[in-house]
Amino acid sequence: MAIVNPLQFLQQTRSEVSKVSWPGRREVLLTTVMVFALAGLGAAFFSVVDILIKLGLEWVLTFAAGQ
Repeated sequence: MAIVNPLQFLQQTRSEVSKVSWPGRREVLLTTVMVFALAGLGAAFFSVVDILIKLGLEWVLTFAAGQ
């Protein structure tokens, strides 16, 4: 492994960072909104599934206790 001079490392780092295509404000805002929307949809979906499983399990246990 080669030892790199700290100054050279900083220069190389700055050079690489300048090559990055940074997203604009609009793109960041849209992707943030999408993340929150999909997280909300996922939470709602799993909440409904959880309620349905709970109701089904209660129905099965009630039916089994009645027999």
